[in-house]
Amino acid sequence: MLPHCSALLGGLLGTGILKQGNPLTVHYVMFLPAILGHGTPEQQAEWFGRAWNCEIIGTYAQTELGHGTFLRGLETTATYDERTKEFVLHSPTLTAYKWWPGGLAQTANYCVVMAQLFSKGQCHGIQPFIVQLRDEESHVPMKGITIGDIGNKLGMNGVNNGFLGFDHVRIPRKNMLMKNAKLLEDGTFVKPPSQALTYGTMMFVRVVICRDMAAYLSKAVTIAVRYSAVRRQSHINPDQPEVQVIDHLTQQYKLFPALAKSIIFKLTSDNLWDMYNQVTSELDKGDLERLPELHAIACCLKAITTADAAAGVELCRMACGGHGYMTCSNFYGTYGMVTAACTYEGENTVLLLQTARYLMKAWQQAQRGQELVPTVQYLARFLSSKNRRMDWDDSIGGIVRALQTVAAGKLRLAAEHIEQRQKRGATLEEATNQTSIELARTADAHCRAFLVQSGCEMIEKGCATASPELAKVLRTIYHLYAYDEALKSLGDLLRFTTISESDINRLQAKLEDALTELRPNAVGIVDSFDLPDDVLGSPLGAYDGNVYERLYEEAKKSPLNQEPVNQSFHMYLKPFMKSSL
Repeated sequence: MLPHCSALLGGLLGTGILKQGNPLTVHYVMFLPAILGHGTPEQQAEWFGRAWNCEIIGTYAQTELGHGTFLRGLETTATYDERTKEFVLHSPTLTAYKWWPGGLAQTANYCVVMAQLFSKGQCHGIQPFIVQLRDEESHVPMKGITIGDIGNKLGMNGVNNGFLGFDHVRIPRKNMLMKNAKLLEDGTFVKPPSQALTYGTMMFVRVVICRDMAAYLSKAVTIAVRYSAVRRQSHINPDQPEVQVIDHLTQQYKLFPALAKSIIFKLTSDNLWDMYNQVTSELDKGDLERLPELHAIACCLKAITTADAAAGVELCRMACGGHGYMTCSNFYGTYGMVTAACTYEGENTVLLLQTARYLMKAWQQAQRGQELVPTVQYLARFLSSKNRRMDWDDSIGGIVRALQTVAAGKLRLAAEHIEQRQKRGATLEEATNQTSIELARTADAHCRAFLVQSGCEMIEKGCATASPELAKVLRTIYHLYAYDEALKSLGDLLRFTTISESDINRLQAKLEDALTELRPNAVGIVDSFDLPDDVLGSPLGAYDGNVYERLYEEAKKSPLNQEPVNQSFHMYLKPFMKSSL
């Protein structure tokens, strides 16, 4: 396969062609980046070209049957044999079998395997190894390798997720990817500059996931908005005809915040992508200063964008009534793709707790008066404020500061509660676990403040070169997003700011005004996403608006409609009706 084919089968276009997922996705999104991120120049020269040209197909095996997010608990071992200069990969238990890698069951013939490295009788933690899984000509599994498909899932059933077991499989020493950690010929282990470098591939994938969530949400919103412009239901004024469903304010409230989110998520993912490239460039120069910041923001953004996208797709489905429940509407397929992302590449709660761990360190730095990186600089402002409850201001800048104050206030309380629990006899680890609900909510608040701030900055940057008319629409989009996030955080705003009932009423009025302002442009905005009908894959969202004709054509395709009387009538129903039960 040529590189341009990867673009053809990737992203939203790929979902239009391969509706149940692409078995080569992990090859491009994880296998190739793993070689670049973990391989030496010599290893990249050996493997990357062949993989890029698809002379070999790879996958990435980390998760096991018995362990997922807790990487230190992985059981697969790679033991170095000094005599033969080889690693022996082994799955000591059933729970050590690799489980879930995309494309593993039938597509891939190579794999980057994450395993516990042992040399000289010591364990050196998780390291990456390239392993040949199948013969390049016959595709038969290599000796000592057990491989297969894990079975059907809620979605993505075209990806052939697999399981993988090793029975003392030998690979040469050069197959350990040694850009970061190294193992010398005599078995001496050389630590990487930072253990976080081992997880660079996962950070890359989380950046990609944020972009994917924006794309999938835009797909669902396009279907729902177009359908809502065609569907008519109920009267607003009794003496007027039925109105388009999209004219009902409740329908606008279901769809337009999701529309705004799809745009904010896309812009923030672009921001995160720039940050990733900058940090990666700094890493190549040996500068690790901003790596923890990137890790923390990528973790929480992955958690929030996947959770919100999954909820948004489901809300769009329900906004389309009974027709949205049809498989052909494609909400089912889209939801299956999106909800999977809430779990793979880091379960969302665990990722929020990883961000919270970083925030706790940043809080301690702020208390000591140390310089803070950009994403947490608001902590210094919070600590310097004499009033712990911020004066409410419903401007966009005021909402950003208020959400940052909520995050900082929650972080302060979490830190205090951990300290109190330690004083009562708990260890630091026990106290952290007992405070974990607060910590996860703190990371959630931190991320939402970042999204509002980042979205505002990115849209203002776009407005600088846009026409006045377009700039007005763009600003309405992020105003709506900010108002919606603030109203959904009312409990926290009441705790940490001076917001009053009249302030809340005014904020609600602003949100409703933003909905009304977006109404005339809603169809034009989703049309600007430029998603072809084949990508949407839904009669409800077709560009021509012929919803009912297309639904009827889809219904006629049912196998049950291919004969006037189904054979089940003669076999089962007629005998039942004629029986004397």
